[in-house]
Amino acid sequence: MDVGETTRTALGRLEDELARRAGAPVLLERPAKAEHGDYATNVALRLAGAQQRPPLEIASELAGAAAALPAVERAETAPPGFVNLWLAPAWYGEALGELLAAGPGYGGGSATAPERVQVEMVSANPTGPITVASARNGAYGDSVARLLAFAGNDVEREYYYNDAGTQMERFRVSVEAARRGEPPPEDGYAGDYIQDLAALEGDPVPPMLRRIEESLERFRIHFDSWALQSELASHLPELLDDLDTYERDGALWVRSSAYGDEKDRVLVRSPERGGQPTYEAADIIYLRNKLERGFDRAIYILGADHHGVRGWYAVIARMLGYDPERVEVILYQLVHLTRGSDVVKMSKRRGEVVTLDEFVDEVGVDAARWHLVDRGPDRSIDVDVDLAQERSRKNPVYYVQYVHARTAGIFREAGNAPMDAEPKHDLDTEERNLVKRLLEFPRLVTEATERRAPHLVTDFAIRVADDFHRFYHDRKRHQVVGSPQQPFRLALMKATRSVIARSLDLVGVEAPDRM
Repeated sequence: MDVGETTRTALGRLEDELARRAGAPVLLERPAKAEHGDYATNVALRLAGAQQRPPLEIASELAGAAAALPAVERAETAPPGFVNLWLAPAWYGEALGELLAAGPGYGGGSATAPERVQVEMVSANPTGPITVASARNGAYGDSVARLLAFAGNDVEREYYYNDAGTQMERFRVSVEAARRGEPPPEDGYAGDYIQDLAALEGDPVPPMLRRIEESLERFRIHFDSWALQSELASHLPELLDDLDTYERDGALWVRSSAYGDEKDRVLVRSPERGGQPTYEAADIIYLRNKLERGFDRAIYILGADHHGVRGWYAVIARMLGYDPERVEVILYQLVHLTRGSDVVKMSKRRGEVVTLDEFVDEVGVDAARWHLVDRGPDRSIDVDVDLAQERSRKNPVYYVQYVHARTAGIFREAGNAPMDAEPKHDLDTEERNLVKRLLEFPRLVTEATERRAPHLVTDFAIRVADDFHRFYHDRKRHQVVGSPQQPFRLALMKATRSVIARSLDLVGVEAPDRM
């Protein structure tokens, strides 16, 4: 079921009915206060100017028309021109039934024109273990990829790495020094992992890459492809004919300023400076390679230290004759691990960094994935390690996962008891609120995808958990198994479990059946 179909179900059809009567699009929103109804619209305020009529007068007419609809139990107006609606139990049954019928795909398929998308992420040079900073790159990039795939796009994850250049030579020299029993050079690499690599024969880069891949697989990030800079660099000569270049001071330059860049850039350094291609040359080769592989969209996930080159990739696209809208660059901020007011340094290998493996050993994969995406990428993250380890309502990932485990327990107790989305009783506030919250998911996940904002999913999952816990807390009043309301409440629990499971999956977190 695609998102258009989903949002044009119970809620969408009601909006359409009201829009026909109002003569303008209607968006129903949940009021801040329960006494203002289940849903409300401000369409009368938007129409008042064009119709040159008081908004409350327009609202009164619309409320009268709305009250005649089968889905509406009661309609009222509120100054300065709102229409507040209370919906019938049958409407809730219809909405819940459609959610259940959609199954695990509820809220998906929102891409009106599905694309083939590449998300390039992490892409740290293989000079050491993956750090927590790079783990945020991966957690965020993988969650964006999951959102795009759920929307109906064909998504590929790629890791781009450099196996040559100054950093890699320092890395290799450091390992060779360890093999001779000598300390690393002053600007080299140190740590237990260097000693581990020194015990192996041959080039240390392949085993370091294998370790990186294993760490990321453990972190639930699987890469579909790995791009090697040295292999791409061999295509530079054939690319130069397609670029506007010139020589100056012995170097080869590209006239990028003619394509919106702030300055021209060096592609190949002068012989006096080594005569090697620059990172800018590698960027050009790589982007052309991406787009020539048939990707409609190339997304780069980069650290905030790349802010100065954020616009460079659009310049490259223009130089190569591609639409720059096909290229996205998303920057993310730093990660700080804390215990109370103290900054955490858990590393046994390199005292100045914290590795992904150490972080996962400390808090687990689920907590690590959640806490690295529960803020927008434009904000730095402070992760309280003690909180991330805690198995209580204070820890948001545990709080949300408990909903899935609790509903799974209800179904173990219920066995094969029948469900019925159609309520046979007057719904109370907690039941109504939980259904309404679940119905927000399609629009929420569409917005999260379009904005590349997986933190909206974690925020939403917490709100679902809040509504579930309000419902479940009063077990005497909201008994599920063995109550006269059992068929409906089992349907509500199944819908809740499905939406929570999908929300967790979209950020790479497991949905446990027991906790």
